[in-house]
Amino acid sequence: MNAGIDDLYAVGRIVKVFGVRGEVIVIPMTDSPGRFKKIKRLFVGTSPDAVRECHIERLNIQQRGVRLKLEQVEDRSNAQTLVGCLLFVPGSELQRPSRGSYFIHDVIGLTVVDQSGATIGTVKEVIKQASHDIYAIQSGDREVLIPAVKEFVRKVDLSRRIMTVWLIEGMMR
Repeated sequence: MNAGIDDLYAVGRIVKVFGVRGEVIVIPMTDSPGRFKKIKRLFVGTSPDAVRECHIERLNIQQRGVRLKLEQVEDRSNAQTLVGCLLFVPGSELQRPSRGSYFIHDVIGLTVVDQSGATIGTVKEVIKQASHDIYAIQSGDREVLIPAVKEFVRKVDLSRRIMTVWLIEGMMR
């Protein structure tokens, strides 16, 4: 159960166990892993409907992820049961992204138009890359990949649910 919380959002995924004392490695779903230091409530589970509240005992932000020790997880065996689970926070406690950045859940489903206003398609996925994200746009029966950088993404209007992009030759192959 989600403990009466209706608006949970994923902020990370547990990918492996670290050591024998119940620590886990989390790949953040944020550009700012430091935000984990400010989390007030954390829920662990496979979906927003199947979570349990956990408390962070300690955390260490590292180059390749966040190492967490959850209070209720005492050993490696318990930690192993969490691998693959998502970490959620209530929507009311999400830290707003910096200007020009957006939550993935806000971008998915946006209608994408080109600089002339012609509809290209709909954002179906955000692909995380080391240098920048890539928006996967479903355009009819094909997929168009657009780098999530200012050069190509000219405007995002969340209230109208429209993303305006500038296309260069070869993007619409």
